[in-house]
Amino acid sequence: MKRHCPRGLLAATFAFGLVAPVGAQTKIEYNRDIRPILAENCFACHGPDSAARKAGLRLDQRDAAIAAEAIVPGKPEQSALVQRIFAVDAAQVMPPPKTNKTLTAEQKELLKRWIAAGAEYQMHWSYLAPVRPPVPTVKNTAWVRHPIDAFILAKLEAVGLTPAPEADPRTLARRLSLDITGLPPEPAEVEALLRDWHGAAKPDAALEKYIDRLMESPHWGEHRGRYWLDAARYADTHGLHFDNYREMYSYRDWVIDAFNRNLPFDQFTIEQLAGDLLPNRTLDQHIASGFNRCNLSTNEGGTIPEENLVLYTRDRTETVAWVWLGLTLNCCTCHDHKFDPLTMRDFYSMAAFFNNTTVGAMDGNVRDTPPVIFVPRREDRARWDAIGKEIAALHTQIAARKQEARASFAAWLATAKPDQHAAAAPSTALRLHARLSEGKGNAIHLDVDGKPRTITLNSGFAWVAGKVEAKAFSLQPGAAIEVADAGDFEKDQ
Repeated sequence: MKRHCPRGLLAATFAFGLVAPVGAQTKIEYNRDIRPILAENCFACHGPDSAARKAGLRLDQRDAAIAAEAIVPGKPEQSALVQRIFAVDAAQVMPPPKTNKTLTAEQKELLKRWIAAGAEYQMHWSYLAPVRPPVPTVKNTAWVRHPIDAFILAKLEAVGLTPAPEADPRTLARRLSLDITGLPPEPAEVEALLRDWHGAAKPDAALEKYIDRLMESPHWGEHRGRYWLDAARYADTHGLHFDNYREMYSYRDWVIDAFNRNLPFDQFTIEQLAGDLLPNRTLDQHIASGFNRCNLSTNEGGTIPEENLVLYTRDRTETVAWVWLGLTLNCCTCHDHKFDPLTMRDFYSMAAFFNNTTVGAMDGNVRDTPPVIFVPRREDRARWDAIGKEIAALHTQIAARKQEARASFAAWLATAKPDQHAAAAPSTALRLHARLSEGKGNAIHLDVDGKPRTITLNSGFAWVAGKVEAKAFSLQPGAAIEVADAGDFEKDQ
């Protein structure tokens, strides 16, 4: 999440796009120089795939290659690999002619030099801790204003190129705005840059000031956040079956806000993977764990609930591996990984963490699939929190009042009579009034809009002991009294 100067980012991308040839004095690196040759020409038959492996030989592992004497470190003339790639006989040469792959003379010499130097292997680059390289020496030192510039210029000079002329400030303003915010610059911002540019002793200072303004814009988080949301598989629908609306935009807003707040990456990680498990967690940390709710879900009746739960867990496990580890852990659902040091046990150990969830197998085709939390608008958060405390305080007061009044209520209840309070019941302008106090017979007397009416019942009812009256009307299951014209109003009235 740390911010970097866009010029540095673009420069680094450009620098890696140019590869200088490995000279006689250049130190050979396995990942940069050797592995690409072996991967292209050798690993299909002598690599990690046991089903396709020929002669039981592995060249992707140093110990296995040495044990088979394909490589004898320091002694290329005794190494079978060198002997076979330099062979003239079609039956001996590697790669075999039928593969339509051919090593160039430079590649053969490079492999020979590598073995002579000790045939050192390297782990995949993603497992190696980055090491800051020395800044290269260049001829045109005046062009270098940042250490990254030296790397770019060194590559350019190595292939006989010269830098293009520096762009004018208006062009730089447009490029920077598009790169940082994803939007073209506001005319006023461009004019401000031009004033600073022509008024400053060093134009770089004006440019840095302009970059700072762009990075303070809320569009910074929106632009950067959309890349993260793609990786997090964010969507506003469920993705399967009817693909109905899913109310997830609060997580999207959290991601944008995290970028705009420059949230440290370790906290950015923790809150998304386990924000709902943190002690004294905040509402925002709850929202951040919505990362785990961005998976596809379904409510299709023909699916097997347990299978859906397994697929949800698998999705979360694989996504974490892709996004945070940069690894295709999904291979390990069926077998140990062929290329990376990952096992099936690793996969299902991580999956066990995500299997501890209360999310159901079916999403219900609703926008808020449980478990959910209520998220008020950010501008309403303070009042929302205050109301919660006020309600709790009022509940405490109500409970205290009930306790205080219990004795007085008991004394009143001991002397209270139904007839004393019957007159307090409303009796005018009633749409329907049914006392149900006849106590016997099969006739029920009603008032509908102030007019008396009698309903005769032949079955489905009984008179039972009452609490207010001596006998109370009781309707038996399945029976009904219909007064269709009473209370004739719509559901929204």
